[in-house]
Amino acid sequence: ASYINYALNVNTELHFRTKLFFMGTLFHLYFDIDIALEISSGTGQHVSHSAKAFPNLATYHIVIFFFLFFYCSIESYRQYHKLQNVKAPIYLDVSQSWENWGGIQTKSCDLIVNINMMHISPLGLLNGVGKILKPQGLLLTYGPYAFNGSITPQSNADFDHSLRYRNPEWGLRDVSILKTLGQGNGLRLEVDMPANNKCLLFHKDSVV
Repeated sequence: ASYINYALNVNTELHFRTKLFFMGTLFHLYFDIDIALEISSGTGQHVSHSAKAFPNLATYHIVIFFFLFFYCSIESYRQYHKLQNVKAPIYLDVSQSWENWGGIQTKSCDLIVNINMMHISPLGLLNGVGKILKPQGLLLTYGPYAFNGSITPQSNADFDHSLRYRNPEWGLRDVSILKTLGQGNGLRLEVDMPANNKCLLFHKDSVV
C-alpha cells in the first residue's frame, strides 16, 4: 500500500515542467508510432502521461533500470490509470549486451525514451538502442550534459562533481562523445536545449 500511496501522490514542480516540455516535444514524434520503449522509467509518471496523451501507441514498454521501488510505483500507475497500451515493467541492465535486454527483439521499436539516466549508466546504451530501433526510429534522451568539455550552469557542474565523487564512472556525458558513439551505431544527433537540461534526439539511419 505504501508504494501505491507514494506513487499516486508524487507531483513535484520539476516533474510538472518536465511533463509539459515532453508533451510539446513528443507531440509530433508519437504520431503514427506503434511501439515505444522507455528505459529507466523512474516512478512511472512520464509514461503514464504519455500513454494517456497518445493513445495511438499500440504498445508502450516500460523498463526499470534499477530499484524494486520503481517497479512497484510504475505498476501502481499502470493499474490505477488502466493503461491498456502499456505493458508491465521489466528489469533491464544496460551494462549488458542488448541480447540480454529482457527479450526485446532487434529492429522492434519506433521510439525509445530515456530520461535522466545517461550520467549514471554505461555508454553501451547507444549500442543497444542502435540494434533495437527500427530504421528511421528515434531515441530521445533528456538530462544534464556537457558541451565540448564545458558544464553550465554551476549547479550542473556541482552535480557532476558529486556524481564522480560517488562513482568515478558516473558524471555528465559530453554531447560530442555521445554524437560520435551514436554515429558508430547508425544514430544521427539533433539537439534541443530547454533550461539547464538538454533534450538529445537521435535518428536511426535506414542502413547501418
